[in-house]
Amino acid sequence: QVQLVESGGGLVQAGGSLRLSCAASGIIFGDNVMGWYRQAPGKQRELVAQITPGGTIDYADSVKGRFTISRDNAKSSVSLQMNSLKPEDTAVYYCNARRIRSPMTNSWGQGTQVTVSS
Repeated sequence: QVQLVESGGGLVQAGGSLRLSCAASGIIFGDNVMGWYRQAPGKQRELVAQITPGGTIDYADSVKGRFTISRDNAKSSVSLQMNSLKPEDTAVYYCNARRIRSPMTNSWGQGTQVTVSS
């Protein structure tokens, strides 16, 4: 059974920092692209950042230079360091595991709320 458990969300003032963590179990971590997505009220879920098993990273343009994604393959975990937070970063953040070997699967965590006050 796949489990992705996020932690680290909360309320922070604009310009502040938060670090999100996601602990994965029930998957072969090295077979998965790990990502962070977010969904703000009334908006579609969007990709924030993702990291491949080999360490290739992609960021949404809106977070480049402010957010850093990293993975620890030994601990089956992925983190998102968020600096210089803005009110528009307010959203529920979801951890995602996308298996890139057959059978391909796509798994989600329960989400963690990030609120940035102005």
